[in-house]
Amino acid sequence: MIKLAHIVNPVHAAAGSELQRMQPITYESIRKARACADAGVNVDLFAIAYQEDGPAMPDTFIRLPDLDGSVLDLATFTKKKKLPLIRDILTALYTSTNSEWLIYTNADICLMPQFYSAVAAMIAEGHDAILINRRRISKQYDSVQQLPMMYSEIGGPHPGYDCFVFHRSLFEKFVLDNICIGVPFIEVSLLHNFIAFATNLKHADDLHLTFHIGMEVMPPIDQEYYRYNRGVYESKILPALKPYLDIDKFPYSALLFYKRMMKWMLNPCFSTALVLELEGKSLKRKVKILLDEIRWRILSR
Repeated sequence: MIKLAHIVNPVHAAAGSELQRMQPITYESIRKARACADAGVNVDLFAIAYQEDGPAMPDTFIRLPDLDGSVLDLATFTKKKKLPLIRDILTALYTSTNSEWLIYTNADICLMPQFYSAVAAMIAEGHDAILINRRRISKQYDSVQQLPMMYSEIGGPHPGYDCFVFHRSLFEKFVLDNICIGVPFIEVSLLHNFIAFATNLKHADDLHLTFHIGMEVMPPIDQEYYRYNRGVYESKILPALKPYLDIDKFPYSALLFYKRMMKWMLNPCFSTALVLELEGKSLKRKVKILLDEIRWRILSR
């Protein structure tokens, strides 16, 4: 039996907003995916939010105690957005379940019916952390009744990360500090924690397992919150993770040098300076191993 625990953060979005339209579709797709899970795959669904987000809570999800802290407690912003910290969300999940496998997805990420069965298959292959890239489909859909057509649309790929699966033992090692969700650098922080601490990371960027309604690749960014998250990542999270980062564990690292550098340089989730630094360390290590081998062969003659 593989036990999965999946958490989402519902938001009582403004009437007529894109998030208000998409969330019911997201949660229905998650329920349907659980119903389609293979025998031997047990899935518990959890939701956590602020008290005022209660009307957005999906039925059949286990509601965890309301969040109380937010990014507004940690910095001053011109525009007030009560954004939760990913640390608080994952801690609530970790302490509320004994499931070995934890899953976090954004509130606008829909699941294909085979999602949980595919995740279980990747776990069975020996992976302790899984990054799943979504597909993008057209914006024409607006109701749960259209899910069969959404499943049928191939759509296009997306480079970002918004679906994270990991063994619960990894959470004890994660460095998340005060990074908040809903703003860039949340995905970078989780990505680098996976790279730092997973022993067998799976990057699923070519599987049709999740999708998002809308073809836009990079939506507009609130610069205030972007600067906040970037500051937390660069001053707190990256320095703590850097000693554990190995370029060979990065997505695309198995590609030829020019191909992987192109992938990294074009993807905002990767810092060119960081990957070049790690490439240099890796090359230095490999050269040393080669020279040591040559020296030993000469000495052993």
